[in-house]
Amino acid sequence: MTRIDAHHHLWDLSVRPQTWLDPPEMAPIRRDFGLSDHASATAGTGIGRSVLVQVLGDAEETREFLALAARSQTIAAVVGWADLTRPDLADELAALAASPGGALLRGIRHLVQGESDPRWLARDDVRRGLRQVADAGLAYDLLVLPHQLPAAIETVRALPELTFVLDHLAKPPIAAGELDPWAGLIRELAAEPNVTAKLSGLITEAAWDDWNAGALRPYVDVALDAFGPSRLMFGSDWPVCLLAGSLPLWTETVSALLTDAGLTAAEQDAVFRDTATRVYRLEG
Repeated sequence: MTRIDAHHHLWDLSVRPQTWLDPPEMAPIRRDFGLSDHASATAGTGIGRSVLVQVLGDAEETREFLALAARSQTIAAVVGWADLTRPDLADELAALAASPGGALLRGIRHLVQGESDPRWLARDDVRRGLRQVADAGLAYDLLVLPHQLPAAIETVRALPELTFVLDHLAKPPIAAGELDPWAGLIRELAAEPNVTAKLSGLITEAAWDDWNAGALRPYVDVALDAFGPSRLMFGSDWPVCLLAGSLPLWTETVSALLTDAGLTAAEQDAVFRDTATRVYRLEG
């Protein structure tokens, strides 16, 4: 089985500075990460295809990612960025789709976690933009924090025609060892059939230098119970994951957690391949 890494990033600091890497604790990943680096990181993991996800709120980055994907043998889809609030968003999405590699654009994401308004997703202009994302046949990746989940739930209910993908399980407070109210909100979100979720980004929500599978298990179990394997997909969140562990270590940890949870081989295949293939309409 060829596994799919449904969530990773790339960046070249000489082309596009990343100011979010400026804090001292980000020093381990304050360097360039290219496609060959991802290939090296995935060696021996069974990962053969991937979904490249936007890093910055910059349409030019999305165009660069699409062009790179068109030349790549492994990038199967791109989740890009577009300004959801712009009145001509439909035209922008059409332009992205017509650009080199544009056929590989399968989703849009905005860094909602960085918005000060916890109800940003409920804004009329944002909802209008999300409807245009649906009209373009694209999915929408939800990058939210736990306190933003109520607005996300309302938005998902208001837009049943749009496929939502929850990134990083909404970044639960793993380091603090807290489940509620996060767990209840995740179950409420998962009750909506147009939502899937990624098992990604969890080790960087734990204590970076002092985590183990046991610390993650309660959160993964909530996700498995709420979404089921047919609505979960594996993502590495590489290279951000390097702050707390390697890509192979995260892959092995997810595999062990799924096995310990009693998932069959077919159910594990769903998490590692089939859900991403279906949701992002991956070909081949």
